[in-house]
Order: sequence, then C-alpha cells, then structure tokens
Amino acid sequence: MEPITLDHIDLQLLDLLQNDAGQSNQALAEQVHVSPPTCLRRVRRLHDTGLIERQVALLQPDRVAAVQGHGLACIVEVTLDRQDAGALDAFEARAVAHSAVQQCWRVSPGPDFILVVHTRDMPGYLALSQQLFTGDANVRNVKAFFSTKRAKFGTAIPLQGP
Repeated sequence: MEPITLDHIDLQLLDLLQNDAGQSNQALAEQVHVSPPTCLRRVRRLHDTGLIERQVALLQPDRVAAVQGHGLACIVEVTLDRQDAGALDAFEARAVAHSAVQQCWRVSPGPDFILVVHTRDMPGYLALSQQLFTGDANVRNVKAFFSTKRAKFGTAIPLQGP
C-alpha cells in the first residue's frame, strides 16, 4: 500500500463530510474553494484509498423509539475464559453478525470485548444475551450497563493539518 498524503483541501473535505455527508458535490466544492470536478475527484480518491470507509444516515434513537416503541441502549463488557486467537475470533464473529450489536471492540486490559448494543426492549436484550453469552461456554463474565441518558454521541475523528 502506497503512502497517502493529504493537503489542507483533503482535510477540509474529510471534516465537512464527517459532519454532513449528505451535502451535494457543488456545496462541498464551494466550501473548499475548488471546482466541482476537482472536488468530486478528490472525494473519490478519499473513498478509493479507504480513508472514507462508508457514508451512512445516523438515526436519532429517541425518535425511532417513539415511533417503534421502546429503545434500550446498553454497553456490555464480555470476558472470555480462553483468550487464544481462535476463541477471540470466534466470539467476535458471532457478535458482529448480530444486528443488535452496533459496535464491537476488543480491549485490553480488563474485559476482552466491549459491545455497544441497541435492542427494542429488555426481552430483546434477554434474547441477545442468550444467543451471544449464555449459549457460549467460553463466556466467563458479562457486565451490562443500561443507558438512562445519552449526553453526547459523535462520530467525527479530530483532524490535524499537514
């Protein structure tokens, strides 16, 4: 993989797209003071190099819960009995395949995994826990923290100039 160099325009584009990826190419080009074709070419390059992984819509959980019913957000610590590569990979594969798992982090020290989970309600969490934790003889300990309020949620990575 060849090294990627970013100039101030690339950094501006990344910052703008992190905050609102739904902007038109024309609007982006105006904000970074380049032509629309240049802007489009640069954004494609940022995608092609893998700096932009994907573009998604972020839903507001409280509003979705108001429409669909309850919503339950939870942060879960998972500790395995065996931490060999195969055991870690096996648990990770099952966790990331579950639609209720929004994020899966391998961490150290402490628990082996931190999961960010969003289910419709407590019965939904119970079903998830039976599928991922109770049914796995290698899961030694699970500690769940249920959200009572989301004070901040962000996805932007702070960027520095070259």
